[in-house]
Amino acid sequence: MNTKDIGEIGENIACKYLENKGFLIIDRNYYKKWGEIDIVTAKDKIIHFIEVKSIVLKGDMGYRPEENVHILKQKRLKRTIQTYLLEKKYNIEAEFKFHIVIVHMNPNTRRANVTFMENIIL
Repeated sequence: MNTKDIGEIGENIACKYLENKGFLIIDRNYYKKWGEIDIVTAKDKIIHFIEVKSIVLKGDMGYRPEENVHILKQKRLKRTIQTYLLEKKYNIEAEFKFHIVIVHMNPNTRRANVTFMENIIL
């Protein structure tokens, strides 16, 4: 599997996980030249922006996928979220939150473990 396939599978798993937690998926893969939002959801009248990080487990890698949401990535995400809210004509006062979903996939067992990191400050 290439990284695009891994990312797509991880996003599908993340969507199922979020739906099971009561989130309504409103948008996926919102792309602008300065950034992309993997998943946009709604729950309790709040818009939730989700960054998905998927990884295939290969022993103890000592790697944390959430580390890829570094300061430059956060700046791009913030700009992309602002663009999304303006483009979709949300009220300027609209409440939103940003989260990271990490999907650890094990190809041997064909199972995944999901970690939900809530309310990340951009």
